[in-house]
Amino acid sequence: PPPPDPFPQKVCDCLLRQGALQLQEIVRRLNLPPGQVKNSLLVLIQHNCVQAFSSPSPRGDRTMTLYLTIFNNVLHRLRFSKFISVIRADIPESEALIEGLLQNGRLTFDQLVGRTISKVPEGTIRPAREEIRMNFNRLVSARYVERCPKAEPHFNPQEDEQSTTARKRAPKTAEEVLSLEQKVVNTATLSDPERFSEIPYSMEDASKTNDRPHNVVAGAKRKHGAFEVDEELNSTIAENEVLWRVNFEKFIFCLKKKFCADRKKPKLKVGTHPIWESFFEANLTDKDTNSVTSSIGGILEKLGQKEGGAAMSIGQIQPVLEDLQCTTSTGEEFTFDLHKMIEACRNEEIESLVKKKYGQEAFTIFRLLVTQGCAVETDQIIDTTILDKQIVHSTLYKLWNDGYIDTEKIASAAGTGYAQFFVWRAKNTFREQFVDNLYHAALNLRQMVNYIAELLLEGSKDETKLRNRKNILILALTRHDDSLLLFCDF
Repeated sequence: PPPPDPFPQKVCDCLLRQGALQLQEIVRRLNLPPGQVKNSLLVLIQHNCVQAFSSPSPRGDRTMTLYLTIFNNVLHRLRFSKFISVIRADIPESEALIEGLLQNGRLTFDQLVGRTISKVPEGTIRPAREEIRMNFNRLVSARYVERCPKAEPHFNPQEDEQSTTARKRAPKTAEEVLSLEQKVVNTATLSDPERFSEIPYSMEDASKTNDRPHNVVAGAKRKHGAFEVDEELNSTIAENEVLWRVNFEKFIFCLKKKFCADRKKPKLKVGTHPIWESFFEANLTDKDTNSVTSSIGGILEKLGQKEGGAAMSIGQIQPVLEDLQCTTSTGEEFTFDLHKMIEACRNEEIESLVKKKYGQEAFTIFRLLVTQGCAVETDQIIDTTILDKQIVHSTLYKLWNDGYIDTEKIASAAGTGYAQFFVWRAKNTFREQFVDNLYHAALNLRQMVNYIAELLLEGSKDETKLRNRKNILILALTRHDDSLLLFCDF
């Protein structure tokens, strides 16, 4: 492949260090041709690393300025339909709001209101602004939506150098050395109260208290006097100036929970499905993305909403949760380790591929090596798997030749002389190789779908046949994406 273009990296580094700059200023600082800088900026904008915006200058005119937008760039792996299905199951009234943020990236609340109202078909009752705000605040409260990081994030290199010098004089500690990019990300990052701060209700809304749904004003204390002015100002700023975006971590966590719950369902005992579902539905907090913790009271509440669940007692639920590998220290809260199950599912995916490609014997040998996690001698593999010696040797060679396992020759003292034997271990890079194959397969499926789409545009005679084939490929790509989620996002 051709070497990467160094100019976008130089432009990005300049914006990281200096903050918001005009195009001419970037050209001057980097001493590069204006056309090269402009092309580099277009590349960075395309990859959602740089955004162009207008700001007033001292002369009164508006100049185009560029700044680095720090946020988790996962747009290339966005799963619109899966994210929307999460909202449809949890807060269906807010589906249009999430759809707008997914399609546009970052929007103000005022822009979301305009988009939501414009999408309502003619002849249908349009939602009130207050109703839209209520649904939006539900998304923020549930952490599906968050405020964007601070604009123009950068830091002063001189101050950073001074702090580094001070740390060198201090006693040595195991402090992590942060890269330039990580320092800028830390500068831009908001605290949790800032990220998930709901839009306050303005003075205009306060006069419409009687028209507001009861669940909006229940328990809400209104401010009076001078505080009302501040509240109205904060509401106006939050609606017209604050940018919002989808919190991808929350959606990925929801998909991870659903994946683990569905993956274990076929192995559950009869009558335990409602308990397992209620445990996941009663999750207490989403701060820990590697586990699910639910209280026994929450499980009972969710269980009471299911058919036959109201009759179950705590004494019936606790043994089932323990059988499902949920741990507890107090007996009041149970925790299930998602990370441990995800790791097991990843190994199962790779082992199933080995089984399809090489057969049951290879599956047995590979699982043994993965489970052991260390070098295993050939004779030990034969004794443990109870397989024929020739089959073991030929299978080990196939797995080694295709890069799934590694081997090493060991010499040891035996009687009066030395003996040599081989040991085998699962390769450390077998998972990376598997993920690389997943990406190649996804690319091939995507290219096949695009090719059929081009044939349909040209007006092929076998239109029905092509459409059916396209739908089959899209379904395969959707299922393939589940594996990509498992290995790359969970």
